[in-house]
Amino acid sequence: MDILVYVEMRGGKIRPAGLEAVCSARKLADIGGGKLTAVLMGSNLENLTGKVEKYGADSILLIDNPDLDGYTPEGYREALTAAYEATGAKLVVMTATALGRDLAPAVAAKLDAALLPDCTSVEYSEGKLSVTRPVYAGRCIMTLTANSFPVVLSLQPKAFLVVEREAVSAEVSKLEVAVSDKIRARLIETRAQAGEKLDVTEADIIVAGGRGMKTEENFKLIEDLADKLGGAVGASRAVVDSEWRPHSEQVGQTGKVVSPTLYIAAGISGAIQHLAGMRSSKVIVAINKDPEAPIFKSSDYGIVGDAMEVLPALIEAVGE
Repeated sequence: MDILVYVEMRGGKIRPAGLEAVCSARKLADIGGGKLTAVLMGSNLENLTGKVEKYGADSILLIDNPDLDGYTPEGYREALTAAYEATGAKLVVMTATALGRDLAPAVAAKLDAALLPDCTSVEYSEGKLSVTRPVYAGRCIMTLTANSFPVVLSLQPKAFLVVEREAVSAEVSKLEVAVSDKIRARLIETRAQAGEKLDVTEADIIVAGGRGMKTEENFKLIEDLADKLGGAVGASRAVVDSEWRPHSEQVGQTGKVVSPTLYIAAGISGAIQHLAGMRSSKVIVAINKDPEAPIFKSSDYGIVGDAMEVLPALIEAVGE
């Protein structure tokens, strides 16, 4: 089974989730005895091929087109469809990031392919592809099986390991794709916040705060602990709605889905909408003064206490 994997980029750099997709696709290609082709889209791509090679791509397809420097649904759909047709792959793999969740169904519709989105595990056996994905705000895990191809598959970020392989020399080629006349809206400008920090979807450690932090100023404790641990700051919807924190930090059903190694929830009650965004975290530590808070049912460790008292103690314990 030949596989095409889209390696997601941002600002001219490969995103960690893109490498997760390459590694996962490599395992499927090994099982299915097929060829893995990684596709990069944008400008000045040649210097990125070495990074993709060491994660298992047999060949690398470069679609070097300035029209693809910024994401547009129509442009990326046409480019990825052209790559699919050029490689003859049966499976298209990408990440279930904000971009991937928009792009995957568009590509699946264009190819008249089955769509398996937001997968947390993938298996291939006897010509069938089986995946698991969370549903009903993470309360249930659904198993889906594709009996025929083509299939478009998106993988939940941080749910798959990134593993370097022995050095190989991948075949690099270019594909010319005209997308200018397909694009209906273009990205004119991207404004990054000053001192922009690690995206919560890519963080191994997240310290998140809820309404239990009481005031916007108290989030300085969340920031300090996150900095000490080398992690990112997260927030509940209630906090974002109160404009204490930006929407980019919101974790939950209407925010971002995260799967860090460590998730510390301070002053978060544990509404099902929030749990849907962080339930797959490897280790969950909850801090809440209410011993009956729902968050404790989903936590590996719980601290019953006021976050205003517990967080300073944790910051001091972590040290420099």
